Amino acid sequence: MNAQVLVLMGSENDMKIMEKAAEVFKEFSVKADIKICSAHRSPNFLHKLMEEYKDAKVYIAGAGMAAHLAGVVASLTTKPVIGVPLSGGIMSGLDALLSTVQMPSGMPVATVAVDGAKNAAMLAVQIIALSDENLAQKLKEARAAQEKAIIAKNK
Repeated sequence: MNAQVLVLMGSENDMKIMEKAAEVFKEFSVKADIKICSAHRSPNFLHKLMEEYKDAKVYIAGAGMAAHLAGVVASLTTKPVIGVPLSGGIMSGLDALLSTVQMPSGMPVATVAVDGAKNAAMLAVQIIALSDENLAQKLKEARAAQEKAIIAKNK
């Protein structure tokens, strides 16, 4: 596969949140594929996807409750993994946040806010921009536009 980012989610119910990542990738012209894959219900499929997308530069995994998807993905690659804890369950996402952020030593998963798919995508873009000057310039322009929009609201 030629995607720079593989975005995974544990259930199709997560699409409403995770599609925010797709919007960011579209804005920055970063090739990303989105797949539904459960760490618990489809582990063989997850292994197959990780093999198919071994050339991706960054992986994003969104999951709720036990939220093991990002950790399992991290166990299958040495590339950056960004976890998106998803709301829901009895703790409204706190359980997923703690599960995602509390990875064992030596097995890092960058973790964004609950339902923070947009920030996960922005972080992935920043990582890819380390070796892509055009993308780095687009990021600078986007930041300048954010500042300009905030200043304009004060008039």
